[in-house]
Amino acid sequence: MKIRSNELFRAARLVLGALVLACGLALAAEPQKTPPPAAASNPQGLDTRIQSLKQEAMELNRDLLVLEEELLFPASTQVAVFVSVDVGILFDLDSVQLKVDDSIVTNYLYTERETQALHRGGVQRLYVGNLKAGKHELVAVFTGKGPRWRDYRRGTTLTFDKSTDPKYIELQIRDETRGQQPEFRVKEW
Repeated sequence: MKIRSNELFRAARLVLGALVLACGLALAAEPQKTPPPAAASNPQGLDTRIQSLKQEAMELNRDLLVLEEELLFPASTQVAVFVSVDVGILFDLDSVQLKVDDSIVTNYLYTERETQALHRGGVQRLYVGNLKAGKHELVAVFTGKGPRWRDYRRGTTLTFDKSTDPKYIELQIRDETRGQQPEFRVKEW
């Protein structure tokens, strides 16, 4: 039976989280042999210890997530694709399909809240993956409602060179007011 590395990391994170929680509960429930007079009359001391343990568990979980990200997506092979919307009056985004080297890597269907967040200036991380160094082709297909609420489907293509540095690509949806059409741009960072 072959175990994928991300499944192994998730299992390790769950086991470690359960261990930290169990230790915290054991410490909180452990009777003190000679309780200090202030702690015996003040239950806030126990609450403070529990809050401290919760904070440590959250910090440990954050560190594990960072470690998992670094191990699964090393900087030498990492590619990240983001989506942003500038104004967005001429195009109401419904979904994005992303292909890298003729393989569909993600299909994303937007909720109303997510499109509102994009219109307010938010940037969504659409995809993170690994690519070897060399030439690659990225194709993004956007669907939604265009001018006069007509169904709109438009794609954009980018051929890029992946080096040993991380690659960041932004898919921008902009209003082109002269032609009264949405415009789709790709920006490399």
